[in-house]
Amino acid sequence: MMGLRARAYGLAALAALLGGAGYANTAFAQQQQQQQEPPQGWFKACTKQEDVDVCNVQFLLRANSGQLLTSVNLIEVKGKINRRVLQVAVPTGRLIPPGVGLQIDGGQTRKIEYAICVPDRCVAEAPLTDEVVASLKRGSELTLTSVNFQNQPNPMKVTLQGFTGAFDGEPLQQADLDERQKKLEEFVSKNNQEFAEKLKQAQEQAKQSQ
Repeated sequence: MMGLRARAYGLAALAALLGGAGYANTAFAQQQQQQQEPPQGWFKACTKQEDVDVCNVQFLLRANSGQLLTSVNLIEVKGKINRRVLQVAVPTGRLIPPGVGLQIDGGQTRKIEYAICVPDRCVAEAPLTDEVVASLKRGSELTLTSVNFQNQPNPMKVTLQGFTGAFDGEPLQQADLDERQKKLEEFVSKNNQEFAEKLKQAQEQAKQSQ
């Protein structure tokens, strides 16, 4: 999976280098819009780890390249250790002091502080309360806003449709989780191949138009 991520990043970076060719930029935008979205939606995954049971209700928003745009995780740990936490992951290159703004529909924006950054993402964390869960169940859309290193807000919209069913329902079985991961990997691989071919075509057309 790390190889797929690295390849997706490399192709995206190469596309950015064509910023001077207006035709190429327009072609890429149209082609990307025509591609299908990777597997998304709210789902619950549970596992038993030694003396605790861990359940995670999550939503992963990815670009067509498979790159993570944002993810929401409502994690509950029960057993020898009991903990409930809300985590929001965003890409790296963020300004740390603003944290991540969480807004449900048109309500008040709540700031969530960053807890850790790793090579491919930064994670903001806050206690998961019954009030937060109830608000998510009542809402229709979640807006998560981080601020990039250029001091520009990057709002991401996450639908809350399907959240209640995932939170209150049964977790996905391991076979379903494996199938979901397989579809994502196949999607990323297929899109990267198509993107590479279209990139080459756009480069050739851009050279001919000069």
